[in-house]
Amino acid sequence: MSETEQLSDSEKEIVAVTKHGQATIPKRFREKLGIEAPGKVLFRETEDDEILVERVRSPSEMRGFAARSEASTDTPASELLREKRERDRRKREAQFPSET
Repeated sequence: MSETEQLSDSEKEIVAVTKHGQATIPKRFREKLGIEAPGKVLFRETEDDEILVERVRSPSEMRGFAARSEASTDTPASELLREKRERDRRKREAQFPSET
């Protein structure tokens, strides 16, 4: 941290580290980051050599994160893509009928 970046006492706290490398994250920081026990955190080093602590979402929080309800199907992706392309083609043809 540079000399110009000074933290107030409310933004920092000293914690003990056990001989096993364990430290307790102060409650106010856990609450601010949304960390619940048991849980995980990510330590990440920036290009400026700062260490950031971030909450890692649990698998249950991530369930459905990137999926939509209609994505739960046994139909192969190639078939879904073929059907989508056909629907799009018909829609274009309806909008812009050919003059042939």
